[in-house]
Amino acid sequence: MFEALSARLTRTLDMLRGSGRLTENNIRDVLRDVRMALLEADVALPVVKVFIEQVRTRALGGDVLKSLTPGQVLIKIVHNELVAVMGGGDAQLNLSTRPPAAILLVGLQGAGKTTTAAKLARFLHARLDKKVAMVSVDIYRPAAREQLQKLAQEISAGYFTPPGDDPVKIARMALNDARKQLYDVLIVDSAGRQHVDDAMMQEAQRIHLAVEPVETLFVVDAMAGQDAANAAAIFSQSLPLTGIVLTKADGDARGGAALSVKHITGAPIKFLGMGEKTTALEVFYPERLASRILGMGDVLSLVEEAHQKADHEKAGKLAAKLKKGKGFDLEDFRDQLQQMMSMGGLTAVLDKLPGAGRIPEQAKSRFNDRDVHRQIAIINSMTIKERRRPELINGSRRRRIAQGSGTQVQEVNRLLKQFEQLSRVMKQMAGGGMAKMLSSFKGRLPPGF
Repeated sequence: MFEALSARLTRTLDMLRGSGRLTENNIRDVLRDVRMALLEADVALPVVKVFIEQVRTRALGGDVLKSLTPGQVLIKIVHNELVAVMGGGDAQLNLSTRPPAAILLVGLQGAGKTTTAAKLARFLHARLDKKVAMVSVDIYRPAAREQLQKLAQEISAGYFTPPGDDPVKIARMALNDARKQLYDVLIVDSAGRQHVDDAMMQEAQRIHLAVEPVETLFVVDAMAGQDAANAAAIFSQSLPLTGIVLTKADGDARGGAALSVKHITGAPIKFLGMGEKTTALEVFYPERLASRILGMGDVLSLVEEAHQKADHEKAGKLAAKLKKGKGFDLEDFRDQLQQMMSMGGLTAVLDKLPGAGRIPEQAKSRFNDRDVHRQIAIINSMTIKERRRPELINGSRRRRIAQGSGTQVQEVNRLLKQFEQLSRVMKQMAGGGMAKMLSSFKGRLPPGF
């Protein structure tokens, strides 16, 4: 989402890394570039003005000007202000009330409220072990209630379909049913409109009074830019918003919504929607996102995601296998590729690594998730015997594998070569080669870290 903004800010701030001294002139030049970068990212103008003024005030302070590494200190200031713009407030859901705790989702039509309801229900059950039910009070959009019911079945969540066509009565009846059936949480999916209007806001206010939600989350499309900021302002004036859910954050949005909505509404961003699947919901950490924007990476999120999505049983078996000196085969290689794709693919992993913003576009283009899918297809076209004993794969077998996977023989050859190289590395690591490799750095980190 922040690719263009990150590249621009990284280039601008890199000029300061080696600066021995900061002056008002070079601070002014840097802040002018930062201002342009934020405006190009479609950040709301009032937010840009506050951000630049805060950075300027702190940058001209005595501690920065007297610092031995003023460039680094200024980068830290920009990082902290990015955190302040996006964060602040309690980012955790408040469920401390008599069950069921009601969560009301509001926002414009097309922002992704219904999908977010299912994602949130799955998150609460998987992470917090909550018994969750959902109800749709959208009586206007065709099949809106059927869509949520289907999603509820998919994630094994409760779903209520009270009779009638009064959204307020539907919400109140669902809350009563959830209380009788001992649900911990009730998620209320409200109706949206193409544009904000008085009727929609009054209906949302009546629903809010009826269910008294502990959380009122504004669901906003990251692709909406300034429109998202304008809608957020109107909703925050009519409802006591407690948080923001930013959807479609995995797209090519410029990032303006993420950097604007908190300042405009006063409510913190609590979640990021990173895809269409019901598992694609991430807790929002402003410090980590600020680091990614400035090209510092987000290794902590990468580790957490690997821990949550990795198949620990397979990982344990592979570790034991390597420890016993058994070879790394193509089935193991396929498992590693599939686990990487479950974490969002090569590009998503690369985005969280330090220094990713400095990788040239030509080099980035070589990290192609489509190629990984082709590699998995090639391995799937092999027999079990071929996967476990790759040395058996001769010319005729390669042609058969290429035909079965819809690829070229050259691609099969390339995969086998990559596997051979990786197999050698795995063998070295199993034999204590990792310790030797780390000791060869002699206290130095590789370039870019």
